[in-house]
Amino acid sequence: MRTREEWFHEEGASFPGRTYAEVVLEPAFNEAKKQLLDPMMAINKAHLIMLRERQLLTEEQAKRIARAIHDLDLEALRSSVYTGRFEDLFFQVEHQLLEHAGDIAGNLHLARSRNDMGIAMYRMVLREKLTGTLGSALRLMEQLLAFAEEHKDTVMIGYTHTQQAQPTTMAHYIMAVVDSLTRDIRRLTSAYANCNRSSMGAAALTTSGFAISRERMRELLGFDELIDNSYDAIGGADYLGEAAAAVQLAAIDLGRVVQDLLLWCTQEFAVLKVGAPYVQISSIMPQKRNPVSLEHMRALLSSCAGNAASVLTMIHNTPFGDIVDTEDDMQPYMWKSLEVLDNVYRLLAAVIGTMDVNKEVLRKRTEGSFATVTELADTLVRTDGLTFRTAHHIVSGVVHKALAADLAANEITLAMVNEVALGIIGREVSLDEPMLRQALDPVHFVAIRDLPGGPNPSEIQRMIGLRRQQHAALSQRVQAYESTHRRVYQYLDETTRSWSVT
Repeated sequence: MRTREEWFHEEGASFPGRTYAEVVLEPAFNEAKKQLLDPMMAINKAHLIMLRERQLLTEEQAKRIARAIHDLDLEALRSSVYTGRFEDLFFQVEHQLLEHAGDIAGNLHLARSRNDMGIAMYRMVLREKLTGTLGSALRLMEQLLAFAEEHKDTVMIGYTHTQQAQPTTMAHYIMAVVDSLTRDIRRLTSAYANCNRSSMGAAALTTSGFAISRERMRELLGFDELIDNSYDAIGGADYLGEAAAAVQLAAIDLGRVVQDLLLWCTQEFAVLKVGAPYVQISSIMPQKRNPVSLEHMRALLSSCAGNAASVLTMIHNTPFGDIVDTEDDMQPYMWKSLEVLDNVYRLLAAVIGTMDVNKEVLRKRTEGSFATVTELADTLVRTDGLTFRTAHHIVSGVVHKALAADLAANEITLAMVNEVALGIIGREVSLDEPMLRQALDPVHFVAIRDLPGGPNPSEIQRMIGLRRQQHAALSQRVQAYESTHRRVYQYLDETTRSWSVT
């Protein structure tokens, strides 16, 4: 066992200890230079502009600091390695600014702290990643709507409890997926709204005695709102929790759909054929077309949900205030979960766009299935004035007789119906042969279910039209996010660059 002196000899006698740097500081530095450098520089520029506007810096001081900011070699910073000389990227950047501008660069930190600055950087990164993921989700939504329109008349069996239930259409199923995805998109936009709030000016936790403008910082950085309470600005982590919960649910929702698609790719179901770019052949079995793209999606969505769950777990039971648990160690889990969700949305859109549906197999399977017999019971209610429960009893008896005789649903005869009816209601039904055939026809089943939300092709078309309007509105909102982000960086860069050359 090492002695205290041996530990100090190996780890060093001052901050940071070797193992602490290796386990905590170096990974955090590597993430920061990749994810946080751009928002850090944007905040430096915005803070400089605000300090000059509030006359907390002279024109000459602002110009010197602006030149220092623009003289920084950002690519060198991005490719630098952690040495332990500086605790983190913030102090490394601050040191370089002091080297370029002299001591006056220290005034760039007037009325701010790593606390409010760090939260603002995290929020700026998160809003960018949310925007990217939303864009990919909307592209998937657009592809699903096109797929649904193509398959309004593709009759198939709908399942409940994994058992054949009633005829529906591929479009009806896909439109349900669209609506689930739309709710996920709305949750992500809600997470964006609560994320896109400015912490700047909160400083460590109590604001500052300098007459800065928190509202101007909000505006310069493109935040929609100010986090009013300065303690909440540095202590609240629910913006992360909300995003993590939305991502976790989105991954779970989509994973359920991918599971169905994988099942439908089996030879036994023979419903879907994934396009050649997204299948893999076997090294030994020539007949195999492995839909590995869908398999990877299922696994990736599980990892996405897991990373999002890690975010919520790391927030759980932490003190309500500035705390490292919600910072460098946790943020990469949030970023990774969004990156994976974004990637799966993009991949699934490509797979859906190149996938074939075996319409003929679906039609024949539905025609022979007993999924149609709900309509036979409904028809008996209409033709014979029976209660639905009595009609259900008759049709149940007919199904048992057909199964015992190894008949498909479309082979049920009127004689079988009358035989069972005699035993239950004491008479034959007034149903005739054409009515029976129609009642057992899955296309008719779908066609007459034209209530709002039903599988009738015209009703599906109505829903597609409305969802396209929703898609357009959501797309416009996400494009506005992207435009704001670009405008912010452009304005800050152009304004401070003009100062640096005058």
